[in-house]
Amino acid sequence: MTRTTPPAPQPDAAPSARRRGRPRDAARDRALLDATLAVLVESGFGGLTTAAVATRAGVSTATLYRRWSSKEELVVAAAATCTEPHEPPATGTLEGDLRVVLRDKAAAMTGEGGRLMRALVGEAAHNTALAQALTAAVLEPAYRRVADVVRSAVERGEIPPVEDLGLLGDVVLGPVMSSFFFTSRLPEHIGPAAARERADRLLPFALSAVGGGRPPSRDASTGSADADAGGGGAESLPREPLPPPGAART
Repeated sequence: MTRTTPPAPQPDAAPSARRRGRPRDAARDRALLDATLAVLVESGFGGLTTAAVATRAGVSTATLYRRWSSKEELVVAAAATCTEPHEPPATGTLEGDLRVVLRDKAAAMTGEGGRLMRALVGEAAHNTALAQALTAAVLEPAYRRVADVVRSAVERGEIPPVEDLGLLGDVVLGPVMSSFFFTSRLPEHIGPAAARERADRLLPFALSAVGGGRPPSRDASTGSADADAGGGGAESLPREPLPPPGAART
């Protein structure tokens, strides 16, 4: 599971408005987030209570609520520790940067972190507060990372200016996310090698979408990657074509 350091608390707007007292304990923050993940695995979102999290972390519920004002905020903060880094890579090329971005997203969408994220996205379909918190803490930072990568490529002169940076997250990250969400294979059963292989197969199409190259031919997009996966023993994700309209899936 990919783990990232929880973001540091933001300072208040006015110094005079800051609360007096001891600074927040980062170790206690981590204990609460780890406890949240453990309770989520055991009980799911519906069964998680702030009291259970506080008890597991060995703190009071008042300590928890001084950090997160709701169950949704707490859960999303814990989930965010399992996502990819927020800072853009700096390989020096668009292709290298996008490869890192896609591989990081694929890693975050698989394993135990992927299982957690898929469960939370399902819950967010009928929980507006959770959906908003997930968007702000997980989706928007990932989209900004893509925009930063493309903006740097434009500044280096690798590609022409991109008119709508806001759509790049959907174009670049949408396919890799759907690869692991819309499949019968559970995220926790997909290993790192298969996640990287899928990310690398999507890289030429992402490059083409942002103006950095052509999509590969059919032979190039299926042959070399499959040959590498087979020859090197890498685990490959199954291809699952959609059935015709009205047909039942077996």
